[in-house]
Amino acid sequence: MTIAIRTIPPAELALYAQVPCAFTVDTRLVVEPIRGGLGGLRMREEPVVPPYVKDYDQEDTPVSWAEDFDVRAWGFFVALAGGRPVAGAAVAWRTPGVHMLAQRDDMAVLWDLRVHPDWRHQGLGERLFGHAADWSRAQGARLFKIETQNINVRACHFYRKQGCRLGAIDCDGYAGRPHLAHEVMLLWYLEL
Repeated sequence: MTIAIRTIPPAELALYAQVPCAFTVDTRLVVEPIRGGLGGLRMREEPVVPPYVKDYDQEDTPVSWAEDFDVRAWGFFVALAGGRPVAGAAVAWRTPGVHMLAQRDDMAVLWDLRVHPDWRHQGLGERLFGHAADWSRAQGARLFKIETQNINVRACHFYRKQGCRLGAIDCDGYAGRPHLAHEVMLLWYLEL
């Protein structure tokens, strides 16, 4: 089946939201400071017992993005199979109030990347990631930033495979959100 990637306006975020983003957490990356952090950090992967399901849409749905931010400059992309949305990517760009952009005009943030569970491991994530990076480059961005967590090990491996480098590890990045405080914030970067 042919997959078409289409750019959608913010008014069509309900279509984007039809793609589920939940995944099973069965491993996590444990961050271990070496010599109290002065010797750097080491990460090791360990099993999570029992595994659990993480669903980012429980926190913030695609439809709410337009309520929370001025998304007119953002890029929204949906992969369609037979007219049905099977994957999506969202890029934040030049938006006051989005702290991840760090008030920079040369950086875009991959806000979201999702692939329907039935369509995973078929290259759609790579296609959408490339599409989002190309769009960001065309807008004038020189740096692509991505946030994920130590409990999303598959995403970490994916971003590394796409050429991203791990630029920051924040063990207290979610300390203000008790239900997420056990997660470690990982920031990935790609030069465009």
